[in-house]
Formats: sequence, structure tokens, C-alpha cells
Amino acid sequence: MLRALFLLALLAAPALAAEVAGVRVDDRIKLDSGELVLNGAGLRTKYFLNLYVSGLYLTEKKTSAGEVLALPGAKRITMRLMRNVSAKQLTDALELGIRSNTSAAERESLQERLGELTAIMNALQSAKEGDLIALDWLPETGTRIVLNGESRGKIIAGADFYRALLRIWLGEDPAQESLKKSLLGGG
Repeated sequence: MLRALFLLALLAAPALAAEVAGVRVDDRIKLDSGELVLNGAGLRTKYFLNLYVSGLYLTEKKTSAGEVLALPGAKRITMRLMRNVSAKQLTDALELGIRSNTSAAERESLQERLGELTAIMNALQSAKEGDLIALDWLPETGTRIVLNGESRGKIIAGADFYRALLRIWLGEDPAQESLKKSLLGGG
């Protein structure tokens, strides 16, 4: 009986797939009515500073950026902050990542929606060490920004917009090459 209770307790415990720089990353998450699996997780650093631990969640595991970008269904990329950041730092980093991984024509078509993203981030004012920022793709709705489990701002339309966001980490000129490799399961 005790053994059965122990096994039941193990099954009920949340599955933890990874620990990156001391941050635990869930193996699976619920996103609206479905479940996503952790594709990969890694650490974003800059100038020898740990900035955040990121996780990429998909409906099924993929090992190339092209496969991830083409995969239908819900997606989530997370950033567990390892230091305090201002809204300006967040938006500057996101805009730089998009600029580095999209053409001028793509950026033109995304401009209004980038403004919406900037407005949402500015409304946050700042994010603190330990906060979890999630960028969700909801196929029937659009891109949702989530801070510590709470949806922020309005949904931003367009699969092209979410793909542009993903290319910040998975594009030809990613935020960090080692993080791209980790998010694609090559960690």
C-alpha cells in the first residue's frame, strides 16, 4: 500500500525536464485547452551576465528552426528573468532581434503590430528577477503576452508576427547561437 501511494505521488508531481542555471523548466505545460512539450531550454547571457532562462514549448519536438516555424498549432516561448529589466530594455532587445532576422519589407508589414507589442511592454514598466514572461501563439487568436501567468494587453494578430518573434531566438542571426541550439533540443 505504501509503495502504491509513493508511485501515485510521483505520478502526480509536475514533471521537470531541465534545470538551467539553477532554474527549473517544466517538461510540459497547459496552454488553453491543450498541452505542449518542452522542445528545449537554455540560458541567455550578455557580457558575462545571466539575463534569463528560456524554454520553447511546441505540440511536438522539432530539431530545426524551419520545422519549428512551419509547425502548426499552439506554441510558447518563455523567459524566466535572472535580473531586473526595464520596459525599454525589453522592447529594445525584441526590436533588435526582429530587425536582425527580418527583411525591410517584413518589418514594414509588422510595424503596427510591433507598436502594439511596445505598448504592452511599456505598460509593464519593468520586470523583476524571477518573473516569467511568456509569448504564446494561439492559432485561432494570435500572440498573447503573459507575465507571471497573467495575460497582458491585447492579443496581437498574425502568424507572421509570431514567426518574427520566434526568429529572435531561432533566426539566422539569433540573440545567442548557443541558446538557439539549446531551444532546438541540442542543449
